[in-house]
Amino acid sequence: MGTEALIQLIFPLVLLIGAYFVGTSLETKHYKSLRAREHASRGFLTVTFPYEPSEKQVLDTALVTGSVVISVDYFKRFLAGLRMLFGGRVASYEPLLDRARREAILRMKTDARDRGFNAVTNVRLETSRLASSAGNNQGTAAVEILAFGTGIKFHHEARSA
Repeated sequence: MGTEALIQLIFPLVLLIGAYFVGTSLETKHYKSLRAREHASRGFLTVTFPYEPSEKQVLDTALVTGSVVISVDYFKRFLAGLRMLFGGRVASYEPLLDRARREAILRMKTDARDRGFNAVTNVRLETSRLASSAGNNQGTAAVEILAFGTGIKFHHEARSA
């Protein structure tokens, strides 16, 4: 085996191992950030059903959104390619999509809070695939997750003691 053939074999392997370690580190940091931000926003009412409280006067409503575009890293794409050969669950993509959904919901909550809303109701998630720029548009370059709902601003009356 010549030196050139050895380099052609080792380079993709090094790239794959590097992608694994960098991707794992970034994923761990993002999960830590998600948990902290979710904990901080746990008191902000966010529900999937149309919620109209009878005890509070609604002052304003509007559409609030949060979106994120994610791309698949080299290592996960490699594992998914292997899984697609044999069939079954593509587990390497699941954490990526979980993080994207959670990030989109947090961004929607931030949009609502920044606009003065007290709650978000009727929350929905939408996913769009962005095809690769290769001529055949067969592969997936990235996925967008959009979280949207109805922001509600309540009138808060001062309580008498």
